Amino acid sequence: MSSKTIGFVGTGVMGKSMAGHLIDKGYEVNVYNRTKSKADDLVEKGATWCDSIATLSEKSDIIISIVGYPKDVESIYLSQDGILNHAKANSIVIDMTTSSPALAHDIYEKAKERNIKSLDAPVSGGDVGAKNAALTIMVGGDQEAYNQVEDIFNLLGKNVVYQGKSGNGQHTKLSNQIAIAAGMLGVAEAIIYAEEAGLDIDKVFNSIEHGAAGSWSLSNLGPRMVKEDYAPGFYVKHFIKDMKLAIEESEKMGLYMPGLLKAKEVYDALSEAGYDDNGTQAVIQLLKNHIKKR
Repeated sequence: MSSKTIGFVGTGVMGKSMAGHLIDKGYEVNVYNRTKSKADDLVEKGATWCDSIATLSEKSDIIISIVGYPKDVESIYLSQDGILNHAKANSIVIDMTTSSPALAHDIYEKAKERNIKSLDAPVSGGDVGAKNAALTIMVGGDQEAYNQVEDIFNLLGKNVVYQGKSGNGQHTKLSNQIAIAAGMLGVAEAIIYAEEAGLDIDKVFNSIEHGAAGSWSLSNLGPRMVKEDYAPGFYVKHFIKDMKLAIEESEKMGLYMPGLLKAKEVYDALSEAGYDDNGTQAVIQLLKNHIKKR
């Protein structure tokens, strides 16, 4: 598979590291990003810059995308100058953005009409997982297409699971985000409580992260909360987008999700306070602003 050329669209916080791993493993990688400077380091590593998505698509056998919002996914895949109108027959397209399950299936159907294979493969693990090639990857689409690129997924993640038909990768990722949503509030509240009680926060972490309260958010984002390090591993604005998608899908199913709804309410307030471009751990700052001082 190393003889295949990979096109990579979206070289942001996560995409840059992911594309870098593919270059390091000897793949020929074409890159495109809306802001060209964000791809400069990859070009220095050996990637080939493409001036448009159309050019990248024409020159690549496998095309991977990880962008911001469903509207971005729709634009890069379905517009006149988009991927599906310029990708080669028998190529494979892989969208790793967290997006709409319905859009993923729409792309799958339109790709099939053009003899292109399509997978939806959103990821979890944030900037740390991307840098360490330790992402969780949830894949929807045809088994045959998955089998053809499984080796590539294994270069980017340590937990790669084929979830079944198109859209199932996105549904799985929304389940992931639902599980994280209320948990992020719990991590922030636990830290605030421990600090207000005068505890040694490092000792608190040592106790609770190895017990029933343990979670990725607690171990990886908890220390950032304490240090007031709000650099984005995953943007607040993108988390809000994910929760909105999860709420929309839940409503279609007639489900009641009080934890998800409350978390969305809190993160909306965080957004309104100007934290859109910070990491999701910045939620602790919003909660701290409401502490009633004795």
